[in-house]
Amino acid sequence: MNQQPISSDQLNQSSLVATFAMSFSAQNYFNQLRRQHFPAERNHLDAHLTLFHALPPQSWIIEDMKKLVKNQEPFIATAQNIVSLGNGTAIKIISPNLALIHQILQKKWFDVLSAQDRQRRNFHITIQNKVESQTAKKLQAEITVEFKPFDFMIEGIQLWRYMNGPWEFQNSFDFGS
Repeated sequence: MNQQPISSDQLNQSSLVATFAMSFSAQNYFNQLRRQHFPAERNHLDAHLTLFHALPPQSWIIEDMKKLVKNQEPFIATAQNIVSLGNGTAIKIISPNLALIHQILQKKWFDVLSAQDRQRRNFHITIQNKVESQTAKKLQAEITVEFKPFDFMIEGIQLWRYMNGPWEFQNSFDFGS
């Protein structure tokens, strides 16, 4: 496989974002929280569980995804607790499979990954961002009272093209397909 690194200019202009696809009910729940609490003028996306932030737009990315999902069954992840992002709020998501999939692909693609994607992932779903820290702390205190951990299914991986804010859907890779 010919994995040619691309320049940072190319990466920023046309990079791909990989996210985990979750069950319909979990997606709806996280979307609702995001619509309620994310600043509307900045909320261009549905709630998402990021696998990689900036992948090069190369055909071997798609081929590697197809190979990975073929032998990967859907699995359970847990929405564990509310976490602070400083100027935002997220829900921490845990599952050994999240980290395992990230590590497998990270090792394979390490030379072409951004510094951010080379790091260990703290999986979370952002429901509020780019607000004053006091606003974030207030929300965290409010929703922590009612929040109860719950399990949901991770069903695959989705690829999106980064469009300088919004994302454009590119492809979906269902586990076990």
